[in-house]
Amino acid sequence: MTSDRTAPLAAPDRRRPAGRLRAWLAANDTGPWLILAVCLLLLPLSVPRVALSDEVQYYAYLRSVYFDHDLDFRNEYEHFAAQGQRFGDEAVANALLREDANNPNPRTGLLRNVAPVGSAIMWAPGFVLADLGVLIANGLGAAIPRDGFARPYIVAACLMSALYTLLGLQLTYRLARRYAGDFAATTATLTVFLASPLIFYTYIAMPWSHATGFFLFALFLYLWARDWGRGAQRGLGRWLLLGLVGGLMIMTREQLGLLLVIPALEALGLYWGLLRGRRWGAALRLLGRHLAFVVALALTITPQLVAYQVLNGQPRPSATVASKLDWASPNFLNTLIDPGRGAFLWAPVLALGLLGLAWLARRDMGLALLLLAGFLAQTYINGAFGTTWHLRGAFGFRRLIECTPIFVLGLAAMLEWLRPRVGPWPILVAAALLVYWNLGLIAQWTFIRTELRRELIWGDMLYWQFVEVPGRVLSRLWILVFDRCKLVTNQSC
Repeated sequence: MTSDRTAPLAAPDRRRPAGRLRAWLAANDTGPWLILAVCLLLLPLSVPRVALSDEVQYYAYLRSVYFDHDLDFRNEYEHFAAQGQRFGDEAVANALLREDANNPNPRTGLLRNVAPVGSAIMWAPGFVLADLGVLIANGLGAAIPRDGFARPYIVAACLMSALYTLLGLQLTYRLARRYAGDFAATTATLTVFLASPLIFYTYIAMPWSHATGFFLFALFLYLWARDWGRGAQRGLGRWLLLGLVGGLMIMTREQLGLLLVIPALEALGLYWGLLRGRRWGAALRLLGRHLAFVVALALTITPQLVAYQVLNGQPRPSATVASKLDWASPNFLNTLIDPGRGAFLWAPVLALGLLGLAWLARRDMGLALLLLAGFLAQTYINGAFGTTWHLRGAFGFRRLIECTPIFVLGLAAMLEWLRPRVGPWPILVAAALLVYWNLGLIAQWTFIRTELRRELIWGDMLYWQFVEVPGRVLSRLWILVFDRCKLVTNQSC
């Protein structure tokens, strides 16, 4: 028996640092670190501000409840309207303060707010921390207005959106990693992020609901998929947590409730199998857990119903929203392939991600079909917006951003199949082209050729993308890096 004193020492690792790094990379996933690095590197280029009418409505909930303890948004609207008017921008005043038959609401006398409350709830931790920071700073001699309008509050809410995108990407990567290697999962996650409208609504139009909605769906899918394939054994605690997250999804963007078609279809399959096998006890236990999910979901959305009641005099959305919907979804295909506004033309990576579900189906047919059902449900409700389906004026087709995990899973499965056949470099070159296409459109939409805000202009698109955009970006590089506010519609950041 050898004593510890005489035991042979382990041979020292004499490899050079580069060799040790390669060994570490070979033994560990690099995806989470690359995703973190990309998100942090882009953060200094962000534009934290609240200026557009939708942004104002999301933010107004947070500021009004925290400081005024009510849902009377007149002072919030007037503040942001005056801020825009200083730069000749009447959009907020026209959208939120202009009176008509339904504004203020004839039942309650309150100004309209068609935004749901979920984003305000999700931004609240950052907002509270900002308020604490203002209190401390003022106690040390600063003179920052403690009013919810000062810069620290705005920046905090915007940074919460960026944080949720980061968390959503990490969760999405983990989902993709179950069906693909590190290279495919990382490439798919970053490509969909950088080559779709998600990057725009993370760093440029920060205080929208899309980053938060994306994170919540990624979290929901991650929690649900942990028991995929054995859903009948999913515990009560998991179902209660899914109800909480599902409720937050609905309160962030109501249309995200249709993504619950994924667990609903799973449930139908489970009940069919249990009842065919005459497993009555197991079916009853599953029913009890599903009822617990519904109760948790209903309790979670209570703040939204209360807000509707206070604002509209009834626990449902404003008539302004309902009047836009045509349940036949006449624009179902237009939302995807319309030459000027279609999602697949603004961001071709989305079409590739959807196509990739065919490769995912080779590994897991059931999951691929459920994800396809979720995508189709979102496309259906988007196509049902009879007069505003095109989202003219927005960058890209933003209403599919929350489906990002679906596109990433499909693209990752496709890349996992492609890599041994073509190698990594053709994949990376194709990914770079997709990203460049999106960044070029962002540059055009933002400050180079703003006619693109109406729709894509195909006649000379390649010329602008590959000739005009690089030159004009380089000519304004200093402004882009250090004075980006000069490039936005109203310079309120």
